[in-house]
Amino acid sequence: MEINEERKNVLLKDSGIKKIEFNLKKINYLKGNSLFDNENLEAYQIVNQSLKARFIYEKDKDYIVKDGQIVVIDEFSGRLAQGRRFGEGLHQSLEAKENVKIQAESITLASITFQNYFKKYEKLAGMTGTAQTEAEEFLEIYGLSVIEIPTNKTMIRLDRNDQIYKTSEEKYEAVLNLVKNKYQNGQPLLIGTTSIEKSNFISEILNKAEVLIMY
Repeated sequence: MEINEERKNVLLKDSGIKKIEFNLKKINYLKGNSLFDNENLEAYQIVNQSLKARFIYEKDKDYIVKDGQIVVIDEFSGRLAQGRRFGEGLHQSLEAKENVKIQAESITLASITFQNYFKKYEKLAGMTGTAQTEAEEFLEIYGLSVIEIPTNKTMIRLDRNDQIYKTSEEKYEAVLNLVKNKYQNGQPLLIGTTSIEKSNFISEILNKAEVLIMY
């Protein structure tokens, strides 16, 4: 089996296919001789999604287990996407993996993109600190211009260059030293991570250093 983590996909090799077909035959779940026959599409889908759940999707990175349910973590914001479920049987595979109640597959009766939904309003307006970088998209999709409002006072923020470290140990040591320095000066600091797992790790090293953390 080959795993493509970037595309979140798995590719079965011939030996793996034969092993799966053998085991499916033992439980009378394979119709005919090939997993790829039309009558076995459902079986193939279940196998494929189960492999994704087992080898690609990670707890506390792609989802969490909360109150006996699988809760999706938004891959862009890192926030919990309450009420959202993975489709095509993947959510059920994750529920089986984490030994929680397996819920029925939801059925989408209708869908609409955010862009088309917003365009149904007669008037549109909004405010955000990141609109200027997407000004072209706002104009093209919504026909809206982006107006930049100047700051009330002269901006004193300093945008420093990225710092690259050879190892993760060196990186987290630098993070700890920076946070401790700012903490001693009474300066709050916002730390962004790409997963709950990394957030918990940083929280742990800061707790050991007796640095106050707010979630």
